[in-house]
Amino acid sequence: MTIDKRRAAPRPGQLPAFTPVPRQCQRHDGWTAQRQRQFIEALADTGSVKAAAHRVNMTPEGAYHLRRHPHGASFRAAWEAALALGVQQLEDIAMERALRGTEVPVYSYGKLVGSRMVHNDRLLMFLLRNRAPTRFAADGRVTARRSALNDPAEANRLSRLKKQWRQEWDEERRAEDAQQDADVYAEIDAKLDAMRAGHLAGMTRRTRALYDAYCAALAEDRAAGRCSWNEDDDCGDDTPSLGGITYAPEADP
Repeated sequence: MTIDKRRAAPRPGQLPAFTPVPRQCQRHDGWTAQRQRQFIEALADTGSVKAAAHRVNMTPEGAYHLRRHPHGASFRAAWEAALALGVQQLEDIAMERALRGTEVPVYSYGKLVGSRMVHNDRLLMFLLRNRAPTRFAADGRVTARRSALNDPAEANRLSRLKKQWRQEWDEERRAEDAQQDADVYAEIDAKLDAMRAGHLAGMTRRTRALYDAYCAALAEDRAAGRCSWNEDDDCGDDTPSLGGITYAPEADP
């Protein structure tokens, strides 16, 4: 990847106090003290080393090399502090996705026809359990509720209600999934019926008569339990015919 070092540097903001890593050669396009501070600021904003390095027109490999420098203890400490702030931003992004959902493209026959919002309920429950563990603890964790409510009976009642609500929620999800599957199958059947109707409409009268005779013969064979390996000579001595067309049996070689 080509790094454009002529791009304007971002405006500095609130940076953790640290001593920049000393450099032997003070190059204007290198890891100057100002660029190191800008990198730490970008790391706190994005939580990504790669994105932060590209924001200051440098490479991630150079940032890791700077981190391993013998005199980079202060820089490493600022790095960890910036990552802690970046994790907070990632948590905010996860909460945003849990509340608003994620846009997923919808394809039909290999073509993009639109998009839909998909909500991740597991992500939402994970965030609730971590942000409010007393209220959204896992099943069976009543101790935290008891200490918070100072009422063991109320805590037990809430735990029973939670199990009941969870069971009702699971049943609703299963019903919704079953309905979605039924809708998909119905849509596929409708498309197959339309394709079959178009195929029959394109037949000539002679071909349609032969096709109807084939379907009738096939239904008779299935009703009688006949197939190619149990067919006998008791089916009749008449020469078979379909749609008024007589076919002579093939002679033995």
